[in-house]
Amino acid sequence: MVQFGNLGDAGFILSLCLAACGSALGTGAAGMGALGAWKKCFLTNKNAPFILVAFVGAPLSQTIYGMILMNAIKGSPETISVLAKFSGGLMGGCAMGLSAWFQGKAGALASDALAETGKGFGNYMMVIGIIETVALFVMVFLMTVLR
Repeated sequence: MVQFGNLGDAGFILSLCLAACGSALGTGAAGMGALGAWKKCFLTNKNAPFILVAFVGAPLSQTIYGMILMNAIKGSPETISVLAKFSGGLMGGCAMGLSAWFQGKAGALASDALAETGKGFGNYMMVIGIIETVALFVMVFLMTVLR
């Protein structure tokens, strides 16, 4: 059973919740971009590329990274300070959430570009992958600090 008696406990909750908030913002932004791109395709009688769903789903992974960091904070040794646990969860969750949000914004633009040109999927995915790397770095680097 989880006891919420100190600030460190809030840290592990924040890591997941803030990352998930970013995922919600990112998938929302990318989803709106995909919907607009599909609308343009339908209006011009072009095929609407289903692959745009990949751009919409990309920001979801940051929620998983937030959960992994949450478990690392929760399972960290008692020798790690409460302030470090709280700060790691707060700042890590924020960084992962921002990564997801901006990944979604890039996905929205990628949807528009791909639907209009029919080209560049690999290039667009590279940009989305680089933005994703920020969240991975944050998760891994904070986990090494919490050992």
